[in-house]
Amino acid sequence: MDDLDRQILAELQQDGRLTVTELAARVRLSLSPCHRRLRDLERSGAIRGYRAIVDPEALGLGFEAVVFASMQRGDRDTVAAFEAAVAAIPHVVQAQRLFGDPDYLLRVVSADLPAFQRLYDERLATLPGVRRLTSTLVMKQVVGDRPLP
Repeated sequence: MDDLDRQILAELQQDGRLTVTELAARVRLSLSPCHRRLRDLERSGAIRGYRAIVDPEALGLGFEAVVFASMQRGDRDTVAAFEAAVAAIPHVVQAQRLFGDPDYLLRVVSADLPAFQRLYDERLATLPGVRRLTSTLVMKQVVGDRPLP
């Protein structure tokens, strides 16, 4: 990956709807080489996909919490069952396995506090293998959806 590839990635992170013609003009490259580089970035996995960034409030999901999960055991079956169960909850918009304690960080969205409480009681608290859940509420998003450097 060279500086031109990084420039292409930077432009697409700012506006993923650019046409190849617009992208080529922005990175000062002719159309065919720009298109070839774009295809190579997609094939290599550097570009994993394209999507719209949706405002959660527009969908009535303006409440956000960060939930930390500590596991009873770290064996393969317990971890796999937990991760599969987390992946099946649409309101968990991000889940990361961590080193140390806690074992997982979950970013959860819901309509409001009562909806979060229901989700917590009915789904999160029943996740397999969990020893303890700890939650904190998000006051405001300071940095979000930032392009990679």
